[in-house]
Amino acid sequence: MRAAALTLQLALLAGCGGPQSALAPAGEHAESLARIFWWMSAAAVAIWLLVVGISARAMFRPAQGDETTRLRKAKQLIVYGGMVIPSVLLTGLLVYGLALLPRMLAPAPSGSLQVLVEGRQWWWRVRYLPQGGGDPVELANEIRLPKGEPVEFLLESHDVIHSFWIPALGGKVDMIPGRRTRLSLLPTKTGELRGACAEFCGASHAFMAFVVVIQEKEDFLRWLEHQRAPARVPDAPLERAGRSVFLANGCGACHSVRGTTADGVIGPDLTHVGGRASLAGWLPNQPADFERWVAQSSRLKPGAHMPMFHMLPPSERGALALFLESLK
Repeated sequence: MRAAALTLQLALLAGCGGPQSALAPAGEHAESLARIFWWMSAAAVAIWLLVVGISARAMFRPAQGDETTRLRKAKQLIVYGGMVIPSVLLTGLLVYGLALLPRMLAPAPSGSLQVLVEGRQWWWRVRYLPQGGGDPVELANEIRLPKGEPVEFLLESHDVIHSFWIPALGGKVDMIPGRRTRLSLLPTKTGELRGACAEFCGASHAFMAFVVVIQEKEDFLRWLEHQRAPARVPDAPLERAGRSVFLANGCGACHSVRGTTADGVIGPDLTHVGGRASLAGWLPNQPADFERWVAQSSRLKPGAHMPMFHMLPPSERGALALFLESLK
């Protein structure tokens, strides 16, 4: 019995960690949410113990004194144990929670990093908006942020209601077609996290994930500067052949690769796709996975608008995968 109870406790504790856990905070707002969760849990346990204790006392303690004395004590237990103490605990939690709201809902300071995120069925378009003018830096299904720096997310939806959520950084905000919502966050720890859509949005809702990488500020600025550069020119013969396959089969009508004639805006920007932490938000970023995605996109992500290019010869698919993986 003890072994079973210990196993259950370990299983429950295992759910408190990981890259997509609100109870393993890596941001200022998530730390506040985690604290209020633990305080609420402690208050719930205290109230439960109090009610169970009162019930046990009433059931098992022998009756003492006359009927008037017993009735008076019973009323005191009900008033203090069932009304006063729970009301004090719950009121304290309410006041504590409301006191957190102004800071969590406050906009990011002027001059903060701004990231425009557009939810689509079923991927995320991410644009880093320049503060001093120029073109935005665009990528897909991945967000990189500097540690210790506030960031303001500008959230939009292209099709249906989505919900932008990075549990380890803070709360979630809906993305509503025709409106722009905002979310301010402040990362406090480096590492790789996972974000997701928290609003059912269609067939591949479960696959609508994205990677969040928190870096030191210097590393982030170097990465951002690299993202502004055009795609590298392939060196290897197979990579050059893959580039020709990419351009010859109309991929540039939907995707853009800066430095080539591909300038499509329907699908994700692929200029540095090989350097991202994942492919399509959840696949490993390896040549074999690029080849699988090219041949079976709508099977791997049901309802995806990208057509499957399984009709390409294996040699061309392999070369195309090597070219895409080389775009770092």
